[in-house]
Amino acid sequence: MSIFSQKTVPVATKTEEKDFVKDFTPVPKDLEASGRIHRRSLTYWQGALLTLRRNHSAMIGLAFIIIVILIGIIGPILYPDYMKTNMLATLQAPSEKHWFGTDLLGRDTFTRLLWGTRTSLMIGFVAETINLVIGILYGGISGFVGGKTDVIMMRIIDVFVSIPQMIILILLQTVMSNGVPTLIFSLCVTGWTGLARMVRGQVMALRENEYVSASLVLGAGRWEILKRHLLPNAVGPILVNYTMSIPGAIGAEAFLSYIGLGIPVPAASWGNMLQEGANQFPGSLWLFFSPAILFGLFMLAFNLFGDGLRDALDPKMRR
Repeated sequence: MSIFSQKTVPVATKTEEKDFVKDFTPVPKDLEASGRIHRRSLTYWQGALLTLRRNHSAMIGLAFIIIVILIGIIGPILYPDYMKTNMLATLQAPSEKHWFGTDLLGRDTFTRLLWGTRTSLMIGFVAETINLVIGILYGGISGFVGGKTDVIMMRIIDVFVSIPQMIILILLQTVMSNGVPTLIFSLCVTGWTGLARMVRGQVMALRENEYVSASLVLGAGRWEILKRHLLPNAVGPILVNYTMSIPGAIGAEAFLSYIGLGIPVPAASWGNMLQEGANQFPGSLWLFFSPAILFGLFMLAFNLFGDGLRDALDPKMRR
């Protein structure tokens, strides 16, 4: 027999058998250690919400925004007589009867501040919501269609942007009658251009992805792709832009009302209350500081919430 046909069978010694004894004793689970090592899978929005909840400054800002919105909704219902005058109680300091004092005509400053909060918030949210719709549609169509259509639509935006927005606001408020509808219309004339440019850039970046090409191959129309794929993926920057633009609209209303081109008296808004307080400054400090403090805190809260929302919706910024 050839030596190549012989099979060598390894023989285990007693020492080796003792070293390789199999132990089937169950190991207890360490749930705490596994929780530190493993993390449950999260969707995009779940991760964004979790990051936002961990941002304490953003949550404080959001809580203050909600409180101010509730004040603007419920306050005027509880205190409807914001135009009631009392010439025997003019320019009174804060007291138990008048928490924030009274103005030059004896009107309760606290009641007028509640109505002014409703007016200013309504103008800011309504104007920016209209700008949001116009900007999404205009920028989405321009970015997805491209070509000459995109060039023409962008040149139209350049014409609007070339004129300072404040000049347009002052001109329209001077020509048209003062009031809430006129002010909202003035804020919507050019307020959508920045969002439209941002949406256009997002859509142009997203339309190069593979799922857009696959949808085109499968026969999906352009409007269907824009509605189902491109705009939902650009919703993060859109929400951040919308959140950060609301304080700007409220600030524009306050400025126009402060110079006498916004909400006319006796209607109440933060802007015309600041104007009334400035006229009595420094004799009646409560007339100026009560709307000024609320206006400043609301702007700060919106900026804090907007920064936190931006960090939460950006995967690179998440912790």
